[in-house]
Amino acid sequence: MRRAFDHLHAELSVGVGCLVPRYALWLHLRDLGLDPEALDREQALSFCRRHARDFLAELGLPLGPHAARRLERALTRFDPLRPTPSEQLARL
Repeated sequence: MRRAFDHLHAELSVGVGCLVPRYALWLHLRDLGLDPEALDREQALSFCRRHARDFLAELGLPLGPHAARRLERALTRFDPLRPTPSEQLARL
């Protein structure tokens, strides 16, 4: 689901304190053999644990240990079947 990719992108951006280039993340996931359109929670968590720091370092965006733990927690709690608060507000 693209929602998992969108959530991963948003949480990465929050973790580093600036907007992570979305297309670069998309291409990096594709290079890893993942389909960003069909990304699920487990794939996003695996990316977070194995590849996120290196990906962000290539962009000059360091992810500290505390931010990495917060990112992992946020991805663990994400349920793609439930709308996010911003999606709920957009419907009003």
